[in-house]
Amino acid sequence: MRSTLEHSQFNFPGQTSAYHGKVRDMYAIGSDLMVAVVSDRISAFDVILPKGIPHKGQVLNGIASYFLDAVSDIIPTWKLDTPHPNITIGHACQPIRLEMVIRGYLTGHAHRTYASGKRVLCGVSMPEGLREHDPFPEPIITPATKAEEGHDEDISKEDILKRGIVSEALYTQLESTTRALFQRGTEMAAERGLILVDTKYEFGLFKGELMLIDEIHTPDSSRYFIADGYEKRQNEGIQQQQLSKEFVREWLMENGFMGLDNQTMPNLTDTFVQTVSQRYIALYEKVTGMAFEGDTSDDPVADVNRTVKLWISNNS
Repeated sequence: MRSTLEHSQFNFPGQTSAYHGKVRDMYAIGSDLMVAVVSDRISAFDVILPKGIPHKGQVLNGIASYFLDAVSDIIPTWKLDTPHPNITIGHACQPIRLEMVIRGYLTGHAHRTYASGKRVLCGVSMPEGLREHDPFPEPIITPATKAEEGHDEDISKEDILKRGIVSEALYTQLESTTRALFQRGTEMAAERGLILVDTKYEFGLFKGELMLIDEIHTPDSSRYFIADGYEKRQNEGIQQQQLSKEFVREWLMENGFMGLDNQTMPNLTDTFVQTVSQRYIALYEKVTGMAFEGDTSDDPVADVNRTVKLWISNNS
């Protein structure tokens, strides 16, 4: 089993800044380039879990790269190259501090909100009479503010405009692009026998142009159902078969943890870590239709360092 890539503190040639996120470590090179090192860290409830998941970073980076290429006709993307399974190199964009969350089904956070008796989420009304995992009449967009630290927060379109986070014209573009990306993702999922349930997109500006940044349609940003048997399971009130990291959140909740104050993170057993790794690899293969060929390096940090330095040298 491959050693996990959990922490990185690189100093690449021309590096001007570094940002360490929950999963990705972002290194700015000069003024126009960004290196994303996708770690094996895993987060849930906006908390980084204490153990890395073998191959998780490669799965996320591989799926994101696959889908970034697949939607580049809809919107320019930040990606230039993926020279290593854990690395994407691309344009350094000015991030828009919003997550454009789009939901096709009453699942996850939307269902928890609905079950509490509320019928409005991020200023969007949800119809009466829905069961968990039922489809919405049409997908709903429920944005969240992108927090530098701590929890992201739900926000309505009205509050986004009131707070001046983006202009009305830019928000309209974000909404229309989000719907187009979700439609493409839905079509690609259907080809693989999957239902794209919900996902999020992040955007930035590069030289004044709107670009798609970060990851797309990965198990960390998206939720999938197995399409075969969906209607039967709904009719019989049976839980849907999901491909996402929701099972990690469910395991944590079963063990008394939801990221709230005074809650203690349960111990992640080796068996559970292996299970998570296997679930991520299976999802990669199901979503992309390609066999997963994981890097088994004993020193992924050294490999990443060497690869990025070589790429910069060859492209400077």
